[in-house]
Amino acid sequence: MEWLIPVLIVVVLALVVGIYLWATYNSLVQLNVRVDEAWSDITVQLKRRADLLPNLIETVKGYAAHEKAVFENVTQARAETLSATGPAEAGVAEGHMQQALRSLFAVAEAYPQLQASQNFLQLQQSIVDTEDKIQASRRFYNGGVRELNTKIKVFPNNMFARRLGFAEREFFEVVDGAAISEPPRVQF
Repeated sequence: MEWLIPVLIVVVLALVVGIYLWATYNSLVQLNVRVDEAWSDITVQLKRRADLLPNLIETVKGYAAHEKAVFENVTQARAETLSATGPAEAGVAEGHMQQALRSLFAVAEAYPQLQASQNFLQLQQSIVDTEDKIQASRRFYNGGVRELNTKIKVFPNNMFARRLGFAEREFFEVVDGAAISEPPRVQF
């Protein structure tokens, strides 16, 4: 009968450790899925913006056809955004896109008749709306990454999380912070 107490203690400890591992694994899976979902939201918004840009370029081209370098920069930034495969590449592309949009809107400001065009104003408003959605999606993604990375790094999770296949994720940070320190200026 004396052996029953130590065996019972070992069984209870194994059960507690097993429940802890099960709960931690499930929470890591949930956080991982949340981060994947958030990244998907970002790519949807980046794609939406990329789909709006050709229309915006064509509208501005009608008034300022001689601004070829600006249009080429926007087109190149759009291609870079669409080809980005992860947060690091997307961060670089986002910096270039913000600079290109700023140049495009600066060109548009020089043409009062363009500023009066209903089509241009609608496209401009759609771009602004999409930029807001990208920022919100980015904050949601980075919040999910922060939670997941913290859960992976804290003790005792750090002893087994990587062995279970969980890795820290990259934040979506724009490489050139000055490029997004001020959003594209839109005047109506």
